[in-house]
Formats: sequence, structure tokens, C-alpha cells
Amino acid sequence: MVYLVGAGPGDPGLITVRGLSLLRRADVVVYDQLANPELLKEAKASAELLYVGKKAGSHAVPQGGINELLVQKARAGLTVVRLKGGDPFVFGRGGEEAEELAAAGIPFEVVPGVTSAVAAPAYAGIPVTHRRYTTLATFITGHEDPAKEASTIPWAALGQNPGTLVFLMGVKNLAENCRRLVAAGRAPETPAAVIQSGTTLTQRTVVGTLATIAARAREVDISPPAVLVVGGVVELAGSLTWWENRPLWGKTVLVTRSRDQASRLVELLNAAGARCLEAPTIEIMPPADYAPLDAALQHLTRYDWVIFTSANGVRAFMDRLFHMGLDVRVLGRARLAVIGPATAQALRDFYLVAEVVPDTFQAEGLLEVLEPKLLGGTR
Repeated sequence: MVYLVGAGPGDPGLITVRGLSLLRRADVVVYDQLANPELLKEAKASAELLYVGKKAGSHAVPQGGINELLVQKARAGLTVVRLKGGDPFVFGRGGEEAEELAAAGIPFEVVPGVTSAVAAPAYAGIPVTHRRYTTLATFITGHEDPAKEASTIPWAALGQNPGTLVFLMGVKNLAENCRRLVAAGRAPETPAAVIQSGTTLTQRTVVGTLATIAARAREVDISPPAVLVVGGVVELAGSLTWWENRPLWGKTVLVTRSRDQASRLVELLNAAGARCLEAPTIEIMPPADYAPLDAALQHLTRYDWVIFTSANGVRAFMDRLFHMGLDVRVLGRARLAVIGPATAQALRDFYLVAEVVPDTFQAEGLLEVLEPKLLGGTR
């Protein structure tokens, strides 16, 4: 079985629920240049990941080879996800792949994805339709099949089209496409925008007119992937921009937390617009010798206080306790102290409440609050 899955326009959060579910159970993932690498982390550890991406002047695997690969893997009895950027059937050659599968008698399913033709403008604050501007939107390829003898794009009709025009894959031919629209009757002062890497943390938006947009894009070195949006709706970009206006937009943050703890922090930083580089400087590992901890756990009733200095410490403590066949009853009369609210929450996950939580989340703060409670002989 082959699933032609739209990965969405770049933001990994925009893959559909159905697409993500299939990705997580696939035996083979055949993925494109435009499928966000973060999505590959969702595949199961045993899945075979095969890159077949294409970019200008460089095809990892020709289209014919991709078609053969899908058929071959499916005939081997494997569940195959063909992960394609955007939507498989919107300038994604998904139709050609589906034809090949149908001809080979291979069952397949198409899982639509969010197309960059709508999503990239939306992340730039440009609605492709708006009642005050237009109720018509047209999607056009900015890069036709080079094997064609002549263009099949109806430029004369587009020149008279009063709606929004969205060109995908249009960087290489940007100046020529704008020239053709003007020659066909579209006013040179028509608002236009180019959005590079739309919906990602490297998105860049350049706004101008049909007469100026190519030069402006060239000045700031706009490169693929990018979409060109033409029409009055582009005027709204100035007031509706939101993705590139977030508080940490344009910032790069180095995250040094341990890998298993970094994900939530990275998620929050990304949501604020920051790009994150993960470089863990800490690794949480079990002790070389459990004997001292085991001895303490077996005699917890002798202790007046148990102090936790991290959420990791709480989890390690509980894991070892349960490993020894014990449970929280062995804490007896021991009182609990923690270094801060995150550690307190880790305790609450085990239905335990800390008696001492300092206002200053460091060892000195904990000692300051705890010291008056420690009488002579306290253990």
C-alpha cells in the first residue's frame, strides 16, 4: 500500500492528522526536498527513510526512478508513505505517481496537504481572497516542464484576470513572469509580494509591484522555494503580518539542555519566532553504582527530610524505588523539600506534595528556607 501524503508547506505543525498517523506507522518513507526534516522524527525507528528530493539543477532520483521505487517497495509488502511538500496534487507530480501505481495494480491513497499557494501568503499576512478585493484566486506554476515546445500558461487571460495570482516555483522566472503579466494587460503598479520559505522560521517577505518586485527580490537575494503573489490583497501584508512579527523573530537561540528535556523549551522558543540550535551540554545518566542509593531507600524511615534538587532527581528516585519493589509508603514520616516549582510538579506527578519550595530557585534559596526547620540531629 502506498500513501501519497502532503507534508504541508514547511511548518511541521501543518501536516494533517491523517498524514501524521500514516507517517508514524510507515515501513518506508520516501520524502522530498520540501518536506520538513522535523517530520521524519515522527517515523518509527525501524522505518526506511529514502530521500528523493529535487531542486534546480539537481535531482537525487529522477521521477521515473521514484515511480519504480514506490512500486518496488509496495510489492515487497511494505507500507509506503510518499511524503511530498505541500499537497501531492498541486504542482507536486502526485498525479503522475498515482498513475504509475494504478497501472501497476498497487493500491494507493491520496492524503491532501496544506498547499503553500494558500499557506505562504497567509503566513505573510496576505489572504488570497478578500471580499473587499477579490473573490477569485488562480494558482500557476512558475516553472513549466522544460520539455514543452511552448508555454501552455494562458498569459493573455491572466493579464485580464482581476483576481489574485499565485505563482509557485517562480524565483528563476520571476522577472519574465512579471513582464509577461504587464505585457498581457496587468497594470505595472499592481501590488506583488515574494515569500521565501513560507511558514518556516526562515521565511522572508518582499513587497513591491509588478514593475519593481523582481528587482527588490534580487536586491535581498531571494532564493527558492518561494511563491509570487500578485493582486490587491498584497496591500494587506503591512497590517496583517503576524508570523514575522513575533517577539523573538530573527533570533537564533542555542539550547544546551539535555536532549530529552529540550523539546518543550524549543517548542516555546519556536512559537515566539526563534530558531533553535540544540547542543546538549548535559546528559542524564544512571549512577555507576546504585548501592548507596539502594541502601538509603531501604532505610528511608530513618530520615526526617528528603530533598530533591531537580525534576530528573525525582524521576530517578521514583524509578529506583519502584525497581526495588517499594513504593512511596516507605517515605514514612519524611518531609519533602524541592529546589523549585518544576521539581515540585515532578513530585505532584507521583501524588506527593513538597512542604518546602523556595522563592529563589537555587541551592542557596533552598538552604535559606530550609535551615530554620533543621533542628539538631535532623537527618
